[in-house]
Amino acid sequence: MAESSYSLLGLWPVINRWKKLVLAAVVLAALLSTVVALLLPNIYRSTAVFFPTNPESTDPDRLVDGGKLELGGRSEDLDRIITIGQSQPAAELLIKEFDLYKHYEAGAPGDDASENAVLYQFNSNLSIVHNERDAIELTFEDKDKELAARMANRLVQVIDSINQQLTLENRRNVLGLYKLRFDFLQNEFEQSRRQLVRARRRYGIYGIEEQGRYMAREVITLESKLRQAEGSGNAAQAAGARRALQGLTGPGGTNTINLERFVQGNDSMNLFQARLEDLQERLVKARGDYETADLTLRGKISSLYLVQKAYPATRKSKPVRWLIVVGSVIVTLAVSVVLITLLELYQRSRRGLRQDGAAEPAVAAGS
Repeated sequence: MAESSYSLLGLWPVINRWKKLVLAAVVLAALLSTVVALLLPNIYRSTAVFFPTNPESTDPDRLVDGGKLELGGRSEDLDRIITIGQSQPAAELLIKEFDLYKHYEAGAPGDDASENAVLYQFNSNLSIVHNERDAIELTFEDKDKELAARMANRLVQVIDSINQQLTLENRRNVLGLYKLRFDFLQNEFEQSRRQLVRARRRYGIYGIEEQGRYMAREVITLESKLRQAEGSGNAAQAAGARRALQGLTGPGGTNTINLERFVQGNDSMNLFQARLEDLQERLVKARGDYETADLTLRGKISSLYLVQKAYPATRKSKPVRWLIVVGSVIVTLAVSVVLITLLELYQRSRRGLRQDGAAEPAVAAGS
């Protein structure tokens, strides 16, 4: 016995027989979906767009060496920002700040059910995605368009703050190293300066080049006077010139400025002077590095480049009410057709079984 075939055209008689029931179901679905669509609140969407920066580029040790802030785009930077934005600490901070327990009607805080409900609603309204231009789009949805914009902007600030905290401790350690180096060089400079002053007093050297010219001129002058006195036979004048020359050049000379002490202290003075100049240059640089790093740390350089802040939406993003009504009508019609088709098939199979059952006794009686 060949099986019965079915087609879409064969459904029309079935629908026609059940048209009143199908029409009633469709009308009821249209009415109910209209009521539901009208009762649904308008949802507004606000979006902030920003680029992350590499946190290493904001460290003082790189900035003082001429480093520049680097625009984000690395996968690790993007993943880090998205992870921070979706973290529970960031969510709890905004929930408490904007009193979302009351706004979402989740109940009093402290209860597990309330905590789960408000976190679920918050995460449902939040969207953080990496777009095709390597930027991050942070979107927040809410019935209150002003609140949606404020929460989106506030979450961007929270992400920036948490992202800075990740490297803040290291930056403070770097600042401490700059301070330690500056203090060390300042102490070394002061000690070297005192050593130089003591050496000047010990050797009587206060200006190497000037004193060298003075002593050479005096030695030449005294020797000339000594030779003239000896030539003229003036013993007293010769003896005075000789004593003056001995005081200026002799090892036991009593002059404050003595040639032997000058020669002895010349090397030490040169060493102390070179050491002091080197420490002075390093000290000036260390002080500048420390001040720059301190200003950098106090300035709290943002780790995000904000391209577009979130603004209150000018129109709702959902619900699309006509789509809800049309979708409900189409689904109801499809379900109704499937049900009446199954019912028709069931009734047809029942009638076939009854006819087969009545034919068997008739055949038996004829035999």
